[in-house]
Amino acid sequence: MKRVRACSATRAAAAGLLAVAASASQAVDPATEQLRKEVQALREELQALKAQLAGKVTAAAARATPPGDEAAVPGEADTGAQAATKADVEGLRSDLENYKYESQRNRETKTALTTRGTRLGGSVQARFTHQDPGVASGSTAAATRRHSSFDISQATVNLSGSLYRDYAEGRDLDYRAAFAYAANTPANNNSQFNLTDAYLQYSPVPTKAGLEAAQLTLRLGQQQIPFGLEAQVGEELRPVIQSAQFLSTLGVGTRQIGLILRGDLEPYVDYGFNYRAPLLEYALGIVNGSGPNKSDDNGDKDYLARLAFTLPVDYYSLLRELKVGTSYYQGRRNLTRTVAGATSTAATGDSTRAGFDIYYNHAPFGVTYEYAEGRDEVLVGSSGTGLDTVKSRGQYLTLFYTWGEQWVRGWRGQAKYDDWWPKSYQAFVRHDLWDPDRAVARNSIAISTLGLNVFFAETTKFQVNLSRTGYQDPALDDSDAVLLQFQYGF
Repeated sequence: MKRVRACSATRAAAAGLLAVAASASQAVDPATEQLRKEVQALREELQALKAQLAGKVTAAAARATPPGDEAAVPGEADTGAQAATKADVEGLRSDLENYKYESQRNRETKTALTTRGTRLGGSVQARFTHQDPGVASGSTAAATRRHSSFDISQATVNLSGSLYRDYAEGRDLDYRAAFAYAANTPANNNSQFNLTDAYLQYSPVPTKAGLEAAQLTLRLGQQQIPFGLEAQVGEELRPVIQSAQFLSTLGVGTRQIGLILRGDLEPYVDYGFNYRAPLLEYALGIVNGSGPNKSDDNGDKDYLARLAFTLPVDYYSLLRELKVGTSYYQGRRNLTRTVAGATSTAATGDSTRAGFDIYYNHAPFGVTYEYAEGRDEVLVGSSGTGLDTVKSRGQYLTLFYTWGEQWVRGWRGQAKYDDWWPKSYQAFVRHDLWDPDRAVARNSIAISTLGLNVFFAETTKFQVNLSRTGYQDPALDDSDAVLLQFQYGF
């Protein structure tokens, strides 16, 4: 009976608690109920905004999708995409304006500007010379004779480009202007920086007709003359530190101002090796004859001509690049005489130059030979009224052997455009003979040179020359010299 009464009491207590809970739930504060409703309304509004934003992103993706691509599926838009705000757009616009300003400023303050497309280049030669016996250094006193010297033998700067570019046929109008510094004697403190090249070049025939088409150019202005081999090569490309003697003594190595036509005919072409060898090369010209940076000093013009024949053989022939050429130069120069310390022009005399050359370069062997002869009328007699002809002659023979990868096409194709370049070496021997007057016995000068050229960058080389100068004149002592030259181009 007691257990039954306890169960009934428990049930009565539980019923009472439920009644109290129900009455408590019915007694909720009205403010709390209002807050619950506002939260629910905000939740619904947020869901609507999310749906609207997802629709706009889907529409924008559909407009940006190219034709043929699948359009974006609604409801599967990238959840990371966000709409650009006004602040974002203004920031991007500000960054673009800053970039435009910085680019324009760098172009105006840190870039060389030209009115035409221009290429800048040049070269510098730093040289060390040691010779025995020594030479006078600004004085004839024996105490000042020097045996060695550091020199900047030459520094050049050149500008070149195109004034008119014919993209269809290649009838271009090009230009070149070059300046050079030359070494001075110790007694002369003034520097020498002169104009060397200044010309316009026009191609009257199409140059884009292929390698098998003949070439023709007209060059007007100050330029090197087409005489022989070495006179046509720029100073930075000549293989020997000291050029052939007849270049300066006969004057064929100096620039002249005038009009020169150059061309070739019937070229042999091997496209597999990018090899082109014209059967005949020719040049014709008319120049002042007074030298560089000078107007004509008399009433006559000088005329020149050159022909060169290349053996028409294929690329693998042992006679590839065997070329034989001949050159001729005819002009008149002023003859001066000195009377009572006053020098004046007395007459003009004929001056002719004739040359013959052979060129052979079949890697790794090479041979160059040049012969040049000069005939110059000079004044004779105590009064300087008679004329006589002085005959001079110069010639040189060079044998060289080249090894390395710089001129191998496969290696050049792997070259990186930085400070790495395949290296090559060139050993040579040269004998250079000059006779200033063939009518005078024991008057010739012979220079024998043994050298090595090291090409360790695309435009950089190091040269070592060991030379001996021998004089037939017993009054002059033979001399030996060691020349080291570092040359770089830019």
